[in-house]
Amino acid sequence: MDTTTTRRDGWRLSPLILPMLLPLCDPHAEAQARAGGVTDPATIDRAVAAFTGAPSGTPGGARAASDPRLRLAACAAPLAVSWHTPARTSVAVECAGPTAWRIFIAVAAAQGPAAAAAPPVVKRGDALTVVVRGRGFSVQQAGEALEAGGLGDWITVRTSRKGEPLRARIERPGLAVIPAG
Repeated sequence: MDTTTTRRDGWRLSPLILPMLLPLCDPHAEAQARAGGVTDPATIDRAVAAFTGAPSGTPGGARAASDPRLRLAACAAPLAVSWHTPARTSVAVECAGPTAWRIFIAVAAAQGPAAAAAPPVVKRGDALTVVVRGRGFSVQQAGEALEAGGLGDWITVRTSRKGEPLRARIERPGLAVIPAG
């Protein structure tokens, strides 16, 4: 059974092509169809602002608004937002819906008395245990802090006098971690 229609001028129109051409006639319908299948980046911005208590672009809030070109699957449940780092420098936003996804949003450094009151837990010259952690293994060695830092900060450390400096994250006083993979 042939369902194509031949017109007088030689053009052939298939019924299967019609659904593809309709959005061209009504751009508003195309936008609505596209919006139904993705999470609006403004929704992500609102969730991050509610979680951090500060709007995008301000200290304590997201460094910048989400990219409007972001195309993440629509989320049936409310977005889950949590701190991604102990230093509270980024948040994780995730959707547990039918098509799960997770993104990380950088947070602008907070300023004021609360930020200034946090003293460094490691000072330059302090002895550290430097741990390299990977899947199913960890290796540790004595080292020295080459700069000061607080919990969650990345600092430069050295594991021996002749060794090259490495970047490690302070996990607690006296312990710096280098994640491997």
